[in-house]
Amino acid sequence: MVAQDRIEKYNKRRQELAKMSDEELKARFWSLTEKVVEPMVQLAKEYTSPSIERSVLLRMGVDSMTSKAVVEKVSESGLLKKGVGNVLLKISQKLKTDIPGAAKALLADKNLLNGLFS
Repeated sequence: MVAQDRIEKYNKRRQELAKMSDEELKARFWSLTEKVVEPMVQLAKEYTSPSIERSVLLRMGVDSMTSKAVVEKVSESGLLKKGVGNVLLKISQKLKTDIPGAAKALLADKNLLNGLFS
């Protein structure tokens, strides 16, 4: 009986979709795609972890040992949610240096984090 219900629902949806133009089908596809992807996008905006942040720093040219130490300092300061790459970008702009230089400067002076986002 359950299989029959599924077949009926499928046939009903198929008939509804058959009436749609290509443009309407494309619009429906993208609308449904946005619904499916939205939770993942939201999760990516709201969640990070030290391992993700270390990975970001490695791709920004910071060596592994420095990345680990920088992520720990940023995490201790409560700024991990801001993104460690973002933190280093702001420090590099402030000091007019590159990202690896900003990482080393942060390790030498934790006070660089004070007021960075205010």
